[in-house]
Amino acid sequence: MSSTAGRRIVWIDTVDPDDALRRTGAKMGRLAEMARDGLSIPLAFAVTIEAFREHVAETGLDHRIDEVLAGVDVSDGAAVESAAETIRAAFRETPMSPELEAEIEEAYDELSDRCSDLNVPVAVRSSATGEDSSDASFAGIFDTYLGISGAQATINAVRDCWASLFTTRAVDYRLKRGISHHDMPMAVGVVELVHARASGVAFSVHPVTGKSDRIVIEANWGWGEAVVQGLVTPDHVEVGKADGRILKHDVSRKDIVSAFDFAAGVVVEIPMPARLRERACLDDEQIGAITAAVLEIEKRYGYPVDVEWVVSRHRRPGEPISIVQSRPVTTAVEESNPAGYDPMALAQKYIFSGR
Repeated sequence: MSSTAGRRIVWIDTVDPDDALRRTGAKMGRLAEMARDGLSIPLAFAVTIEAFREHVAETGLDHRIDEVLAGVDVSDGAAVESAAETIRAAFRETPMSPELEAEIEEAYDELSDRCSDLNVPVAVRSSATGEDSSDASFAGIFDTYLGISGAQATINAVRDCWASLFTTRAVDYRLKRGISHHDMPMAVGVVELVHARASGVAFSVHPVTGKSDRIVIEANWGWGEAVVQGLVTPDHVEVGKADGRILKHDVSRKDIVSAFDFAAGVVVEIPMPARLRERACLDDEQIGAITAAVLEIEKRYGYPVDVEWVVSRHRRPGEPISIVQSRPVTTAVEESNPAGYDPMALAQKYIFSGR
């Protein structure tokens, strides 16, 4: 058990999975469940929901949020936007307690040690209670920060993730559905950034037609930010569930790649080397490994899932794919209406879209 594990900080590979969703939110809770089930996940810790509640209570933010949202007319888009910006600014201007900052710094240093690195690059990911449930999806609304390096930068990113609970889209979504922000407090995951040769999302059913006989994979070189920003259309693969046969493999031209800039300590978009622009991101063995992982996760949960995955640049054939997130599929439509399938739009919504 980590020296920093406790009320404010928990490690995803040691937290009780049966308690993880309550303490670490949807994203990190499912990561803990997958760790228990033996799937390959990155090293990670979470700044817990208790830490968030303590922060907003002790600093007066809770009262300030209620004050700002009181009487906001949900039909007035400008009023909703103004309220959301006021709350986010309050989060950015409100420091954490010295005790919490010290615990995050200690955990980050321990994560660096466990990764045999100095100032290990991490993904700092929002993880709210109730996020991405089967009946209300907040995919694409809350923030994720890739390539954060250093304890202070991680602390700042945690605060920014908390603030993203109050993006204009999130506030508008909750107000229109009568969901209180008090009912979905924000935990934050600090996750080892797996150095990605390729990454993407895989669905255990076709996310548009609803066909349940196949797995659909969207893949891109490097990390998914170039896809999220609309700079690249991902490769598209469909695999039969019954026999693992590749039914379709469309390779897109990819002129931009998201890569880690070691000098700046951030993920940046750079020109794709010419030799890779029209090459498939995944070979048959990698497709098989992704398929196996998705089938195992769907079996574990008992409902269709979409799964964010990363092929590490250090991975060897036969080794597992790294899984960084899983959630219920909420986008399937009737099988009779496959028109309008847009792989870029789909991947923009899902690939590293904890934002």
